[in-house]
Amino acid sequence: MELPADHPPIVRPRVGVLLINLGTPDGPDPKSVKRYLAEFLSDRRVVEIPPIAWQPILRGIILNTRPKKSSEAYSQVWSDDGSPLAAITKAQALALKNAFGPEVLVDWAMRYGKPAIGDRLQAMKDAGCDRILLAPLYPQYCAATTATANDKAFAKLAAMRWQPAIRTLPPYHDDRAYIDALRASVEAALQALEFEPQALVASFHGMPRRTLSLGDPYHCHCQKTARLLEEALAPVLAGRPLITSFQSRFGPAEWLGPATDDTLSALPGKGVTRVAIIAPGFSADCVETLEELSIRGREEFEAAGGTDFAYIPCLNAGEEGISMLKALLQRELAGWACPA
Repeated sequence: MELPADHPPIVRPRVGVLLINLGTPDGPDPKSVKRYLAEFLSDRRVVEIPPIAWQPILRGIILNTRPKKSSEAYSQVWSDDGSPLAAITKAQALALKNAFGPEVLVDWAMRYGKPAIGDRLQAMKDAGCDRILLAPLYPQYCAATTATANDKAFAKLAAMRWQPAIRTLPPYHDDRAYIDALRASVEAALQALEFEPQALVASFHGMPRRTLSLGDPYHCHCQKTARLLEEALAPVLAGRPLITSFQSRFGPAEWLGPATDDTLSALPGKGVTRVAIIAPGFSADCVETLEELSIRGREEFEAAGGTDFAYIPCLNAGEEGISMLKALLQRELAGWACPA
């Protein structure tokens, strides 16, 4: 059928995959960090305090003190490519560019900061994507991470007249592809060390303890990941413990524990002076892993009497990590896209 001369251009149908991570400031300077924190800490999924009570605290105290401290942390890990989280998430998207065939467009976005989820969804729709897989890169489901990323995407969809069909990536905390990728990464890292750790610490991002009682499965997902990883690493660990802890406490509320900083400080007093630490809940290295664990964690451990410390990087855009993502995403694209 011949189209009328004034018919709008027809874009060939495509499938989109949008990788989503937490976010990053535009720069490591206090002004950029303040802008980022204002968005992040105003999210009702992140801080579940009524705005009428929370916003005066946020605007009056936190945003006038915390940005300087956070800026110093970001400055220690910032590179020519920008923030590690943004650079690595972009690299993951590029590595998956041709993984699912020519009709599948892979892009990336940040829940807070840029590139914004809504902007990338619109770009995908404009490019002909009438089916889009949202892929929040959080192995363990949490309302403050997975849910808020999807919320932001759904808000954009709510404003679109012609919506694409949507799927979302489920949590993959106990997926064999994920556990196997972690195992291979940790095994290779341990073999390359110049010392033999007496223990392996698995540090997950912390959440207020009340989220557990409210029904969030995050704590259970973290514990299951740690258990499965310990079982997978049993031949390598050879009886040495895998210790689960939680980092990044904020504010006076009770948080999930044990705390990573307390754990590291206590280990030398128990005779554990050689340790390696991993962050299985992070799909890409960021300020929480590179500064909080690799730099401050080492300082805390050595100040307490530790002699040898190693931080094992996240899966990032390495071979194991990309193979895992390809397997997970291919499964969720079933019926939408053929393998490349």
